[in-house]
Amino acid sequence: MDTITVKDGTQIFYKDWGMGQPLFFHHGWPLTADDWDAQMMFFLEKGYRVIAHDRRGHGRSTQTFLGHDMDTYAADVAELVETLDLHNSIHIGTRPNWWRQGMMGSITAHYQFIKVLSETEFYDDLKMIDIPVLVMHGEDDQICPFLTTGARSVKLLKHGTLKSYPGLPHGMPTTHADQINADLLVPPVVDKSFFCVPEKLGASGTSIALRREQSKN
Repeated sequence: MDTITVKDGTQIFYKDWGMGQPLFFHHGWPLTADDWDAQMMFFLEKGYRVIAHDRRGHGRSTQTFLGHDMDTYAADVAELVETLDLHNSIHIGTRPNWWRQGMMGSITAHYQFIKVLSETEFYDDLKMIDIPVLVMHGEDDQICPFLTTGARSVKLLKHGTLKSYPGLPHGMPTTHADQINADLLVPPVVDKSFFCVPEKLGASGTSIALRREQSKN
């Protein structure tokens, strides 16, 4: 298995396939990198380099009980990005919810993750973002209602664009992979660099959010 060891000794599992512009996929609670297999295979065939990791305490990463907060999750990703020497990458994140993958992780990590997820707000963070962001959200999301998450988050962004999907559910990247993959492939998303934005507003959000990442070149 491919892993890196981050500063506190935790091993982070990751997949890294192909060549070309990097697409980095981020899973949600309580899942693993496998949640993005449909998208990774699709974009791999389109000539992209695709990367996904298991968050600490999830899947094949160390089942540590430490570091289950948003800053540490972000720091783990930053170390992986630096290790893989990624430039002009597109980071794609969502938070669907599937039992099979959830069973692979640590119950302690799952508890702490959902606790911090439900208690952390990003109102001010969203307002500070001054680069383009695309938010995609299913309007029939029964876990994190569209009107109180995706629809609200885009209003706080200075340069936000909303693409909503009537009738689509919480786990639309899996249940409607062909449609979501096709929309992710359409410019301007894939010809620029974006970074994942937490879209949770008062409750755990489920939108796919993409934000441009500054090039390291």
